[in-house]
Amino acid sequence: MNFNLTEERQMLQDTLRRYLREQYGTERRSKILESETGFSADIWTELAELGVLGALFTEDQGGFGGAGFDISVVFEELGRAGVVEPVLDSALLGGRLLAAAGKSDLVEQVIGGALHLAVAHGEPDSRYDLDHVNTTASDGKLTGRKAVVMNAEAADHLIVSAKNGDSIALYLVDKGATGLDIQGYPLLAGGRAAEVTLDNTPGEPLGLTLADYEAANRLALIAQCAEALGAMETATALTKDYLMTRQQFGRPIGTFQALAHRMSDLLIELEQARSAVINAAGYADDKDADLHLSASKNLIGRIGRLVAEEAIQMHGGIAMTQEYELAHIAKRIVMADHRFGDTDYHLERFIALSAA
Repeated sequence: MNFNLTEERQMLQDTLRRYLREQYGTERRSKILESETGFSADIWTELAELGVLGALFTEDQGGFGGAGFDISVVFEELGRAGVVEPVLDSALLGGRLLAAAGKSDLVEQVIGGALHLAVAHGEPDSRYDLDHVNTTASDGKLTGRKAVVMNAEAADHLIVSAKNGDSIALYLVDKGATGLDIQGYPLLAGGRAAEVTLDNTPGEPLGLTLADYEAANRLALIAQCAEALGAMETATALTKDYLMTRQQFGRPIGTFQALAHRMSDLLIELEQARSAVINAAGYADDKDADLHLSASKNLIGRIGRLVAEEAIQMHGGIAMTQEYELAHIAKRIVMADHRFGDTDYHLERFIALSAA
């Protein structure tokens, strides 16, 4: 099979990689992380102008991509550069839910970079179970609590899941709605999240069910795997350069057999991770998508932990300094395992789906 990118996807990858290499260095990211919003409005606007946000949507939705491989190309590059802007949560997850609800006017604003979204689904005791929702809806009013809501402080609208009778539905909540309380905090790997409380808060029914959220969540899972892959590529490249620069006993430490073998193992594992992302992207719309996505997420989580630990150990103390790129990248790799289900969760899910 031919796994080469199409001409359009290759152009998108080259353009995004060049832009991030020139505009998104460690120093600029550090300043962004210190800001109140946890992201740069200028970077967000420029990503929209480059067509990066549009690549996450199909032509029918107003974009020019939207397939599994379009998503993986974008997020691999975002992960490679350690981008902290909430592209996954605001544009992909939130935007695709609005597209599924037929909100074409709002989707157009998302693609143009003018509208920010937050998706409030997880709750303090829900863990990774998507059908565990205690927030309730009655006569268009929502009551409950949502946990670790990414980009909630900066969002213009929140998409909130709630139980309406025996079923789970999604609602659009305005940032200024009554009874809405947002308590934000910075995240270890960059960006900001919030604990969200709703007290008889008005919400507009989107006509979406749990199945619609699960469909968007599959795309987010692909994006998270691709982002982790990009971060692993950067960690591996930094380690390789360091081993060939740092000298001991008159020669680069990378020429010593023990370290050379460890580096070779990392490169092999990295290729396995790439295969996992290709597998996930290829099965995005397949009836067995959940099985393949769980297999890929489990593998990405295991390899990511290995890459992060080995990269730090082979670097030594410099890897733990905030001024060095690897410090941020390693955090991103480790924390990626805890979004949308960790290795243990997806192993159990894969076993259950295989037996079904």
